[in-house]
Amino acid sequence: MTLLDETPNETPAVASDARGRVAELHAIRDRARRGPSERATEAQRAKGKLTARERIELLLDAGSFNEVEPLRRHRATGFGLDAKRPYSDGVITGWGTVEGRTVFVYAHDFRIFGGALGEAHATKIHKIMDMAISAGAPLVSLNDGAGARIQEGVSALAGYGGIFQRNTRASGVIPQISVMLGPCAGGAAYSPALTDFVFMVRETSQMFITGPDVVQAVTGEKVSQNGLGGADVHAETSGVAHFAYDDEETCLNEVRYLLAMLPANNRENPPSHPAEDPADRKGETLLDLVPADGNRAYDMRKVIEEIVDDGEYLEVHERWATNIICALTRMDGQVVGIIANQPASLAGVLDIEASEKAARFVQMCDAFNIPIVTLLDVPGFLPGVDQEHGGIIRHGAKLLYAYCNATVPRISLILRKAYGGAYIVMDSQSIGADLTYAWPTNEIAVMGAEGAANVIFRKQIAEADDPDAMREAMVKEYKAELMHPYYAAERGLVDDVIDPSETREVLIRSLAMLRTKHADLPSRKHGNPPM
Repeated sequence: MTLLDETPNETPAVASDARGRVAELHAIRDRARRGPSERATEAQRAKGKLTARERIELLLDAGSFNEVEPLRRHRATGFGLDAKRPYSDGVITGWGTVEGRTVFVYAHDFRIFGGALGEAHATKIHKIMDMAISAGAPLVSLNDGAGARIQEGVSALAGYGGIFQRNTRASGVIPQISVMLGPCAGGAAYSPALTDFVFMVRETSQMFITGPDVVQAVTGEKVSQNGLGGADVHAETSGVAHFAYDDEETCLNEVRYLLAMLPANNRENPPSHPAEDPADRKGETLLDLVPADGNRAYDMRKVIEEIVDDGEYLEVHERWATNIICALTRMDGQVVGIIANQPASLAGVLDIEASEKAARFVQMCDAFNIPIVTLLDVPGFLPGVDQEHGGIIRHGAKLLYAYCNATVPRISLILRKAYGGAYIVMDSQSIGADLTYAWPTNEIAVMGAEGAANVIFRKQIAEADDPDAMREAMVKEYKAELMHPYYAAERGLVDDVIDPSETREVLIRSLAMLRTKHADLPSRKHGNPPM
């Protein structure tokens, strides 16, 4: 029996009997599991990062990981690569379970070639992606790589093309989650951008197309890696990252939590759990949470906490486009997606970023059979030259398209203001909401009473002896005629006006009724949504 030493390219001599060969097998497997060297492992930990295998152990249920192609080695020969042929070729692939449900995973091993992608490395990823699609199970990528392996040239670039093609083929079929645990530069950043969710860890993970050195050379701007593409930048400014955490352990634990709320694939419903929180629990607190005065702000998160199971929810894109809330939660044990205007941020208006954020969330929920509850308190779209020139029309249309295209159960609840086009876009009955409810504090109108009175009664106000008194009288008249809480209900545009304290019970009963909803769509290859 010949054991392997620390030379990456060494191949063991073949033993003459079965026991000897089995011993060699175990030696090779042990070598592959340990990685290139202790020094490489120490260097990884010195950066505050875990190894690829430690990350997989945190993500998956204990003892559930089954590795695929652990003994794969590259076959490149140029630039000294033929002298360095470590097992795994810098990526660990396989499957395991999260809370007993199958999940596929691949993890870059930064200790080997800096996690750079070569032909063999890419082939392993392609294989595990194909397996995930065929098995109909979620795919999680643990990214910590330096991009394409330069020594392998175009073969490495072609490997990325194969990943992107599979990301797109899997989109809307299985949940895809990208966890950024190190650098991700150039074309490598496009795979995470094609997936459903992106997690990042502060200080240790970055994403950018061109690095700080290139940016400075071309534009003269000096910026650090984290300042250009760190977790906080992408969680707050660009919207590339859905979640950002301080450490890898917390990040991977939250990935597990998210997976527990998603179905295995688009043919299944999300997993349900028995609920200890009573479905008919009254929410008396809601009567005081939302001011009747439409000009007063409040935190919509507190409303959500009152109506969902045990007040628990997972907010997506929590720090980007904060004027709208997108969250996954449970109601009576069933997974629900909630979209809500946030009056505590920009008065809850819709703007470019909020429209994009909500549209993508609606599409994700619809793809994976997650019912949608929309909470409205929206004064309209944000006015301004920047918004118009930035394309608020096409960006707002993305949200409109997403709602109109969604076939999952859809319930909207108007808490307070619902003005103009924003009311229509936020899943009004006219664009296909299955049920629409309103609180007695609702105001549904083309615009606010003050603005409407200034337009309709402009001449009377201008000619009045006391224009201010006339304006006030006209505002009251407009509210009495067109903005009272029951105007929309009288015309069938709202299914019922409900007691706020009964909101949870009403929503849960309605969702239960809609659970067997079936919608037929016109035959088509695909739609052409606004860009």
